[in-house]
Amino acid sequence: MENFEFSTELLTGLPEELGLECLSRLPCTAHRLASRVCHRWRDLLQSPDFYYHRKKLGYTQKVACLILNFNGGTVNGPKKPGVSPSYGIAVFDSVSQRWDRLPVYRYPNGLPLFCQLASCEGKLVVMGGWDPVSYDPVTDVFIYDFMTQQWRQGKDMPSKRSFFAIGACLGRVFIAGGHDENKNALRSAWVYDLRKDEWSQLGEMSEERDECEGVVIEEDEFWVVSGYRTESQGQFDGSADVYGLKSGQWRRVEGVWEPGRCPRSCVGMGKDGKLVNWAELSPAVRVGACGISLGGRVLVTGSGYEGGPHGYYMVEMKEGQHSKLEKLNVPDEFSGFVQSGCYAEI
Repeated sequence: MENFEFSTELLTGLPEELGLECLSRLPCTAHRLASRVCHRWRDLLQSPDFYYHRKKLGYTQKVACLILNFNGGTVNGPKKPGVSPSYGIAVFDSVSQRWDRLPVYRYPNGLPLFCQLASCEGKLVVMGGWDPVSYDPVTDVFIYDFMTQQWRQGKDMPSKRSFFAIGACLGRVFIAGGHDENKNALRSAWVYDLRKDEWSQLGEMSEERDECEGVVIEEDEFWVVSGYRTESQGQFDGSADVYGLKSGQWRRVEGVWEPGRCPRSCVGMGKDGKLVNWAELSPAVRVGACGISLGGRVLVTGSGYEGGPHGYYMVEMKEGQHSKLEKLNVPDEFSGFVQSGCYAEI
């Protein structure tokens, strides 16, 4: 907070350090109301410096943000003939076991199909996907601020791409791979600066990677796992391209993923520093698995068989092993198929 200056006391009669400590302890759910107290509080609560101050002190919390399938307004409800799936965003707090649903921005028929989620600095970013009515690829970028509880539109993606890898760190969102409008696999990569609302092109990966998966490791590396080339439809590769956030360079890593296996939404990093396939944790989640790390524990969703009911589980990750899956009791409204997700630290 060295860069943040206050011309008036944060709390009357208290030294600046104590006032800052008090406001740092406010739960994020109270920030929107607290920001209305005065301009000083608003400027402080909305500043990135204050976010990182709370994070350093351990006052932030990780929540899971999930893209859920909504049918006829009800998740996992009866499917109507000829009606396309409708997706929305659910937020799960594993500490309080609370579920919430975010409003959908600009799309009355649900989120763009196959859109991607990422989060950084207390904000949730939605990118790309297909228009739910026309099925045309879109370049939309929407940003949800958990403090103000409002959406805003960001600068469009540089080009249309589908099924790309995504990851976020330190106010930047990285995307790579996927395919273009003509189904050509891509090796290009871009980074979006959340504060500047600007896109910058990165160097190219070692090869084209369609339907790849992105993972950010220790705020140091952006991993683009597996995928396939244009001429190798569905033949998923066992390698990964790794972008060093400090070096700005790509490096290729071989043998990190099971060849032929789709990595979408089921790639994580274990305590031992090796990639984890969430679908292999248990037969209960072997189909349509999605895993979201929430600190020492992971929220894992999936089914035991094609067309089976979707289950939600928590699992504690330990070095070299993991505990048994703990089944969650999820409200019916939030118990449907999870397309993808990410965690948000708020």
